[in-house]
Amino acid sequence: MKLRGLYAITPETAQSAALLAMVQDALEGGIALLQYRRKKRQTAEARDVLRLGRTYGVPVIINDDVELAIELGADGVHLGREDGNLHSARKRLAGKFLGASCYDQLDLARAAIDAGADYVAFGSVFASPTKPHAVRAPLSLFSAARALGVPLAAIGGITLENAPQLVAAGADLLAVISDLFDAPDIRLRASQYGKLFA
Repeated sequence: MKLRGLYAITPETAQSAALLAMVQDALEGGIALLQYRRKKRQTAEARDVLRLGRTYGVPVIINDDVELAIELGADGVHLGREDGNLHSARKRLAGKFLGASCYDQLDLARAAIDAGADYVAFGSVFASPTKPHAVRAPLSLFSAARALGVPLAAIGGITLENAPQLVAAGADLLAVISDLFDAPDIRLRASQYGKLFA
């Protein structure tokens, strides 16, 4: 499957019922990939999100939790620098997606791909309300990373207004939380992002 388009990441704030309604709207809007992200594990909620993803044929990635991804039979896992060993995650998640946060560092991306990552994420590309103190990744990183041969995700402060420059710079996936899930019409916003990749 080609990883290209809007990469929706669930917001931390919403209660379960509200979250599931928001996720359904995003799926109906045509997202390419969905990441379930919760600081505190909520297995039943994660299972419901995964079920929704299956209904719409969209892969669901679990953030930072290899055990939960295996337990639920999720489509993969995304790991940051402190979230566990990529080599060991790759072995345990054979045939599943493995994504890695690489911040502003091409060397980290190379190492992640060597360890078996299917896609790498750079960011924060813009100032982010979710992680205000995150290191900033320059747009030039995307053209430099093209040679790595895997899909490139951009994350951090992405809006519909600044997204076109990321696509032009070479991002395959736009990882978005606030600009998608805080939108007055989530389904419409997701489809607007989708058009950037048409």
